[in-house]
Amino acid sequence: MDRRNFLKYSGILGAATAITAGLAACGGGSSPSSSSSGSAVGTAKHPSGTITATAAFQLSSGFDPMSASSAVATAINQHVFEPLVDLDPITRKPFLALAKQEPTASSDGLTWTVKLREAKFSDGTPVTADDVVWSFQRVLDPANKALVAAFVTFIDSVSATDASTVTFTLKTPFPLFTQRIAVIKIVPKAQTATAALSKAFDSNPVGSGPFKVDSASATTGVVMSNNSLYNGSRPALVTQIVMNTTPDDNARLNDLVGGQSQAIEAVPYLDVSTVSSKFQVDKRQAFNLMFLMFNCSAPPFDDKRVRQALFYAIDTDKVIKTALSGYGTAATCYLDEANSAYQKAATVYGYDPAKAKSLLAAAGAQNLSFELVTTNTAFIANSAPVVLDSWKQIGVNATLNTKPSSAVYGELVPSDSFRVLAASGDPSVFGPDADLLLRWYYYNSTWAQTRARWTDAASTRARSLIDQGAQQKGSAQAKTWKQVFDLVADEVPLYPLYHTKTITGSDPSKLTNFHGAATTGLYFLGVGRKG
Repeated sequence: MDRRNFLKYSGILGAATAITAGLAACGGGSSPSSSSSGSAVGTAKHPSGTITATAAFQLSSGFDPMSASSAVATAINQHVFEPLVDLDPITRKPFLALAKQEPTASSDGLTWTVKLREAKFSDGTPVTADDVVWSFQRVLDPANKALVAAFVTFIDSVSATDASTVTFTLKTPFPLFTQRIAVIKIVPKAQTATAALSKAFDSNPVGSGPFKVDSASATTGVVMSNNSLYNGSRPALVTQIVMNTTPDDNARLNDLVGGQSQAIEAVPYLDVSTVSSKFQVDKRQAFNLMFLMFNCSAPPFDDKRVRQALFYAIDTDKVIKTALSGYGTAATCYLDEANSAYQKAATVYGYDPAKAKSLLAAAGAQNLSFELVTTNTAFIANSAPVVLDSWKQIGVNATLNTKPSSAVYGELVPSDSFRVLAASGDPSVFGPDADLLLRWYYYNSTWAQTRARWTDAASTRARSLIDQGAQQKGSAQAKTWKQVFDLVADEVPLYPLYHTKTITGSDPSKLTNFHGAATTGLYFLGVGRKG
């Protein structure tokens, strides 16, 4: 693999770098399909042609699915790896991947059995039950600090019953089991059994999906080619995918208009109307959010009244109008309003500078001054000046420090001098259910405890409620989740200012069956090339 600038990121960015950026969110969700339903997927043919696309983020983590979290890596992994049951990236409905048939549960819901289809990794080695067991065990091992570990805390043990059967024993019943195991991509044990092997695998991934990675660069993107050994339901329809990457709005727009790319992520908001007149533009409400995160251990941000004040001080509607041309929705809950589990939080931060001043005075935080760290994602960079101006109106002086995600999460946030961050995030790439989304920021130690330094009783309470809701169904579960929504809205250790709409542009004269996702990332499963 051409590692160029990439290797300096892999290895040091094992923790999340902010994903950074249909399926029922309550109850058991949908049963997985064994066919290629959802995003229409073609029958296996001789793949032909090259798709060139431009993503809105740069590659800021490695590819090992245990720790990959950058928007580019997670999108690439959807093409390269397979879980047992996967979620269609467009419809979010589950379908059988490495599982031969739908997983079956015992009467008490504590034992699940999965039969495997015959499959091979792209290097020619067979996918075995031992590989599946290993893929789960390495995530569950606390020593590995896997980012997705918080999503599968309900699993007690995993074992191979025979060469093609895997048995899961759960700590407690978990109604979302079938679709939740989609977060664990299956990797070859032989290439990830040691720390040294895993480090190499992070930049040279091998999966059983329809594509394989040929080269990767931290600054320019990723090249994939079709995996001729893939025998699943979603074969590659093209021989190659070139995924260019740039946070520069004009560069992405020029790629589409100039014909260099057949699809681009994040059409610049000001250009949506113009692009719509010549190209296909998909607009979808997303969970993807702009959030503020505080160092909750550092005065005065250890006082939630200060954190609340900074939210009340922001004219969010002005931010959305200015930075997103209206393609966003002010947060009224941790979840976006399109999520089926959405419930309006008890605390909603409408624009109220008088209340903001009162809270700061009550907390003894007059003449507040600090550095606001931001990522260089376009809509974040465009939002930050409006946020700073709102704070200035209440006497808060904040300076701006905008850096790439790799520097933000590798250097600035871990620093003792860190105080406040504005960034984007989209854990919905892993799944859309409320339990998963809550776990990403408020249960996963990487975010709540390590980055936000949120370790007080409220943090413990949030984690307890999330665990409680995971074992419930229906109205009881919704009631518990509402308690979590209300708690995090009140505490705001990390909380959304707004949820965006994803705006994806493509050339329908060059692509077949392409659709923009409601998550970050561009996806080409079942997409062909024409023209």
